[in-house]
Amino acid sequence: MALRNDTLPDNSNPLEYIRRESLDIFNRLHSIEEDVEFVKRVHAAYKDTPFLPNLRCGAWYTDPSLATDVPAYFKSTDGHFNNWSFNLRRANLHLLPLILKCYGIILIDSTRAGKRIPDALSKTVPIWCAVINRALLIRHPEQIRDREHLSWDISLYTPPVAVSMQEHHQIELRLDRWAHVLAASSFELPVLPGPLRPLWITPASSAFPRFPDVRAGQREFLPVVCVSASRQVDQGVERRTSGFSYVQGSGDDHELWGMGLTPAMFWTHRDNLLSAGRLELPELVSAIVSQEASSFPSEIKSPTPIERVEGRVLICTLTDVPASLPHPVGLADVYVTLTPSAEPPPSNRHKLYVPVLAGKRGQAHFLRIVLPTTSRFIREHLHNGETVCIACESGKDLSVGVALAALQLFFRDDGTFRDLGTVSFEKDMTAKAFSKNSIRTRLEWIIASRPQANPSRATLKRVNEFLLSPPSFRTSPRVDVS
Repeated sequence: MALRNDTLPDNSNPLEYIRRESLDIFNRLHSIEEDVEFVKRVHAAYKDTPFLPNLRCGAWYTDPSLATDVPAYFKSTDGHFNNWSFNLRRANLHLLPLILKCYGIILIDSTRAGKRIPDALSKTVPIWCAVINRALLIRHPEQIRDREHLSWDISLYTPPVAVSMQEHHQIELRLDRWAHVLAASSFELPVLPGPLRPLWITPASSAFPRFPDVRAGQREFLPVVCVSASRQVDQGVERRTSGFSYVQGSGDDHELWGMGLTPAMFWTHRDNLLSAGRLELPELVSAIVSQEASSFPSEIKSPTPIERVEGRVLICTLTDVPASLPHPVGLADVYVTLTPSAEPPPSNRHKLYVPVLAGKRGQAHFLRIVLPTTSRFIREHLHNGETVCIACESGKDLSVGVALAALQLFFRDDGTFRDLGTVSFEKDMTAKAFSKNSIRTRLEWIIASRPQANPSRATLKRVNEFLLSPPSFRTSPRVDVS
């Protein structure tokens, strides 16, 4: 006679039961807490080295009181097999001054079942280190080669437990090309006292690596320590005697299980969330999200001035726009607000409200209405010597597109303001030889000041069409919005 498994409902599929367990918010939060204890042990071993969560997953595991406020964003997709990339839109070069100051950094991330180390840490970060090391040798050959005690290492380092020799070799073949692209870009590359080198720590590590004192001239490299917070378990779920099922990589894709909870909310209400019972937890989470979602700050510090143009153009989120202008502590004189509201407030001398639309219809609207309207407003106020801040919901996409168009239209390649006088920018566009390279350079200016800027491919395509296409194309009702 077969024994009945009372842990599964009648007629249930075991795989479906595991899937439901893995999405249970009670299991997720308690699994995160278990991993947090491991991250704390790592922090205790490297108290003098800055801790950075790799957004977004790593923020669940990193106590804000222990972490630096410098963001890091290494995407796993840039390390996926046969999709390896050093993406200038996610160059993370803002981390170099921190590494230069503190002689290394520690990155926190996690991964779901099937892997011990996420691709972001096992391949994206190693690519980043190797490309920067090679680009520095291209950009600053005299300063790099003249070091008596240092052999400048440009090797690719990957963890053997996560990356095969074949994949390692295939990545290695691409490094020089990426390095030359970075060296030829407008990004600043500070000379480092040693090459970057990634190292890895997981819960399976028997010991943490130790480093000589670089300030005493004993360290031959600057460590980028990659910490994978979650323990690898079979099928990604493992039962605990304390009453929950451990889910590997619980912080990943929190939109699927978090009920609106964010890492910032978790750390603020951590004790209450972890002490709540399984049945009462969803109600508690809903209360926290509904009462406090609007009070939690964005991961981006806003407004952000674009340094290359001396802060005359800024970018922020809609929530950062002052309620009234002129504002005594505002960083900008006027604001362009790209709002999803179909009926925004009326525009005035200090604020231009421009509705934006979603979907393919919104892309055509962005090209024909938003970019021309905002460019006229920005041109007028830059001509008057004022600073202009551009805001959208995320502060990463549409506002970046509008700022990108303005930087190309009204600023020279050296970042100085190009006053058109009495010439309309539409006429100037027909005579000026803009190019994809000059537009790309200005996007690099934005990313250098605001690393979280992440305009979609659709937004960049509309900006290119606006700047590079004849007016008849921009006004045609049959604009390609693919």
